[in-house]
Amino acid sequence: MASQNAGKLQVAIVGGGIVGLITALGLLKRNIPVKIYEQASSFREIGAGVAFTANALQCMALVDPVIVDAVNAVATQNGQEGAPPNDYLRYHDGYNWDPNDIEGSDDKLLGLLYSGYKGFQGCHRAALLDELVKYIPSHAVEFRKRFTECKDRGPNERLLLQFSDGTSAEADLIIGCDGIKSKIRQLVLGPENPASYPYFTHKVAYRALIPMERVEPVIGAFKAYNQHMHTGPRAHILHFPVSGGKLLNVVAFAAEPADWPLGDPNGVRNMTSPATRADVAAVFQGWGPTVTKIISLLPDDIDKWAIFDTYDHPAPTYVRGRVCLAGDAAHAAAPHHGAGAGIGVEDGLALCTLLEQATATLSSQTNATTGAVVEAALQVYDAVRPPRSRWLVQSSRSVCDVYEWVHPETGEDWDKCLAEITARSHRLWYFDIDGMLKELRDGYESRFPPSSSSSGVVDAGKFAEGAKGKMDGAVMENVAIGIAT
Repeated sequence: MASQNAGKLQVAIVGGGIVGLITALGLLKRNIPVKIYEQASSFREIGAGVAFTANALQCMALVDPVIVDAVNAVATQNGQEGAPPNDYLRYHDGYNWDPNDIEGSDDKLLGLLYSGYKGFQGCHRAALLDELVKYIPSHAVEFRKRFTECKDRGPNERLLLQFSDGTSAEADLIIGCDGIKSKIRQLVLGPENPASYPYFTHKVAYRALIPMERVEPVIGAFKAYNQHMHTGPRAHILHFPVSGGKLLNVVAFAAEPADWPLGDPNGVRNMTSPATRADVAAVFQGWGPTVTKIISLLPDDIDKWAIFDTYDHPAPTYVRGRVCLAGDAAHAAAPHHGAGAGIGVEDGLALCTLLEQATATLSSQTNATTGAVVEAALQVYDAVRPPRSRWLVQSSRSVCDVYEWVHPETGEDWDKCLAEITARSHRLWYFDIDGMLKELRDGYESRFPPSSSSSGVVDAGKFAEGAKGKMDGAVMENVAIGIAT
């Protein structure tokens, strides 16, 4: 018989962003003790808009149905209030226009991409984080904890986390959810490894949230309340409603030939710099009237965000011993697919699934040691997750080239462009979640076959049952309902 305390893994999550909170909720749902260590004084999210594919929502339901509740509480449908939701992503020619069209009625529609029922629902990142936080018990988080190092005291001892304030904590494993500037990635890969750091993509994003009462009179209700992407040479603009339709999230992407200054040799000090509406207008000079009107609505002073990713030096592994990476800490991607957060949710589901199996092993097999079980679970994670997430990093760069008419295989041919966008999007949206879960479970059981008395692993599918009704009729099949910035 296993001892009374067997099977109680203690998990440390470094980083309290969206992926960190979602992973923590999944572990708590499975009665696995977890503590989040966040370096800020409170939970906070940077950026403006985020949305998730139906695939990501299905993963959320399998992690814990309350996560779907949180999304539904702050989601804004694509389309005008009171009307049926708009189930399409729209691509327009934002550059070419007829100067004889004095009304400047619209830029040319280049293509529509069906994205499933309620095809697009945007969220404000901070609002979503606020909803998720409601489900995190106070005992499961510590603030003002800047991770500095980890000491491995041997296979039969817990890891020792150390923080900049001189305090320490113990855990059986560490999950790095500390984002693109991850300290845990440096721990896993080594501080001298170029893959430990993100690199500038030579793209920037000008971001703003504009009150909808200013937007609608200028560009009309349809443009204001429906997602649009305005494409053109070497730049593009995306906008969609958030905050219940009270705000328009606008992000303008453009090339930045110069290098972005680094704050220190071991990381990026600041990924934003001040900019002005005039700066954006200069980038989009000569574009069509729709784009010009949108830019006229920007505040005088805005932020310019440098876009970094892990394309140049992908992490060769997401795991070192009993330490692993998830979300942007593992595979930070440019936002052009809008799938980074959703892929991070998949990471969280994978880890929750494996650690549930590990807990069952420790509860039922007296000869199993915590270190060996945890390492086996993380080895399976490292075999299953990287191929898909590395592809996302690569494809996010490529699809931006399609949007900006410089992809070598599509150019300005929008039949080819739409076919390329569709193929890449479907590879993300039509993901075989059940297949991933089977691969994870089979991989773990090949290392630790379940004992005949083991009954600790719960069928995660039952979690989705309670979430189906909470998704407000959204189809929980692998069709898309959104993209993010």
